Amino acid sequence: MISPTPRMIAEKDGPIGRLVFNKPERHNATSSDMWEAIPVILEEFENDPAIRVVVVTGAGDKAFVSGADISEFEQARSTPEQVAHYDKIGEVANSRLVKCSKPTIARIRGYCVGGGVAIALTCDIRIAAENAKFGVPAAKLGLGYRAAGIQALMNVVGPSFAKEIFYTGRLFSAQEALAMGLVNRVVPDAELDTYVDDYCRRIGENAPLTMHAVKRTVEELTRLDGKPDFHGVAQLVGECFASEDYVEGRRAFMEKRKPVFKGR
Repeated sequence: MISPTPRMIAEKDGPIGRLVFNKPERHNATSSDMWEAIPVILEEFENDPAIRVVVVTGAGDKAFVSGADISEFEQARSTPEQVAHYDKIGEVANSRLVKCSKPTIARIRGYCVGGGVAIALTCDIRIAAENAKFGVPAAKLGLGYRAAGIQALMNVVGPSFAKEIFYTGRLFSAQEALAMGLVNRVVPDAELDTYVDDYCRRIGENAPLTMHAVKRTVEELTRLDGKPDFHGVAQLVGECFASEDYVEGRRAFMEKRKPVFKGR
């Protein structure tokens, strides 16, 4: 498929859709065109029934995403109106990643810093190479951090680790991130691609409606306003039990074979 900008690569590989931040010469720092491309790419992935899992990653071996591209601030963020526009498109893109109807995996190699951590947190699962480094240097820059971003981090690592990450502003190793719960898995650098692809294919064999229901339920249970839509998630559970996939799952179990799920 064709991306709206060459700085975001969109790839389809069997059940895997890859969304790649493609600015390796600047450690995949984000710019306006990259934010604007994300909803467009995700829309196509979601509308393709062959895509079962979306992988979010960065080009090259130096970084996942290193935050915002400061070099464009003079042109794109020098007035209040430009700042508001930039913040809006970033918010829309991050929200779109969170609400993606399919499972998402952040494949992390190298630096995952500032806005890169925020992007990784929008994904359901984070798998990191041993060389990955994580940090939020807001306190080194005097930046304020919005409640929604802090809440997203707290939901994953808890209040104490969230404070440590912000207070110190330092870089944490992949093993430290694993101990905090910031990442799900850490694998040798050379094995990252194979590991993530195998994980995607394993997930892709499972029932899409079940995974979607779980994803939405977790999202509702961790809402910032503390008001989960229990009725809505109950409907999703009902759709699972009424689906062709539920019939297929039962039959496959009785027949001692691998089920073939179709997402309906």
